[in-house]
Amino acid sequence: MKIEKTEFPEDSVLSKGKALFDYTDSFTGEVLNIGKRITTADIGQTFFTSSPQWGKKLFAFRNRIVKMFGLKTGVNRNEKLPSEDCKMEVGEQVGIFTIFEKTDTEMILGENDKHLDFRVSLLYHKAQNSNEGNYLTISTTVKYHNWLGILYFLPVRPFHQLIVPVMLRKMIQKLENR
Repeated sequence: MKIEKTEFPEDSVLSKGKALFDYTDSFTGEVLNIGKRITTADIGQTFFTSSPQWGKKLFAFRNRIVKMFGLKTGVNRNEKLPSEDCKMEVGEQVGIFTIFEKTDTEMILGENDKHLDFRVSLLYHKAQNSNEGNYLTISTTVKYHNWLGILYFLPVRPFHQLIVPVMLRKMIQKLENR
């Protein structure tokens, strides 16, 4: 399965504010399940269960460091991962993420903190006809509030660009095999 870095999708809810973000990236991959119905909740469920073990360890390390600076760690919220019947509705807190928006094809997750705000778009591009493929795209946006946000994201950025394609690959595998 091929995961590619791509342009920020114009059909994302976040695209209208793209010029206001300090950082954006997008990764996409084809979902080979033409006959299966995939909902936004399905995509959200797979997102929260597709982090690689090394990513979880990096996140735990991150929590120990940022706690010293008074930033959100999500430690207490990490226990609340989605159950099978979780609706993944707007305003719901899942792990460290708040669900900000949800459409038939996209879910926007993220968090606001004193140093930066970030959003993650999980966008499912449904094929319009049988000659086209279905695609899942994960896009990330970051808006810095101060120098601490810039400083924070410097070491996070390379790890972010490693973990997102791995998560996307795992998500697609889970969606195809459900």
